Amino acid sequence: MSIIVLDHIQLAMPPGGESEARSFYTDILGFEEIEKPEPLRHRGGCWFKITGAEVHLGIEEDFRPAKKAHPAFRVVNIAVVKDSLMAKGFSVTADTVLPGFDRFYTADPFGNRIEFLEAQNDKAEKRSYV
Repeated sequence: MSIIVLDHIQLAMPPGGESEARSFYTDILGFEEIEKPEPLRHRGGCWFKITGAEVHLGIEEDFRPAKKAHPAFRVVNIAVVKDSLMAKGFSVTADTVLPGFDRFYTADPFGNRIEFLEAQNDKAEKRSYV
């Protein structure tokens, strides 16, 4: 077996949440919505991409937000990301326990935990699993 890269992250959302997902992932975070393949469209949900990452949001009838499991996105200018989220009414929680990184958590419109982090130095920046 030879895993080469993470293809996407799947998050759940409640039925009918597509509009809120689009607003959060495209308007606020800057992702591009990508069309789901025809055989999957009837399931609802929506998919998004940005350089190096895809997020797929799928409908879960008995939806419960992911409070611990989460995607983490590396960013540039983390203060701008934080300020943008706060200006749109999203709360942020700072976390300083990962050496070499500034980071914080927020939640998408459905309560799923989302992490953002920015390297503070070259050693942290070079940390890579790919």
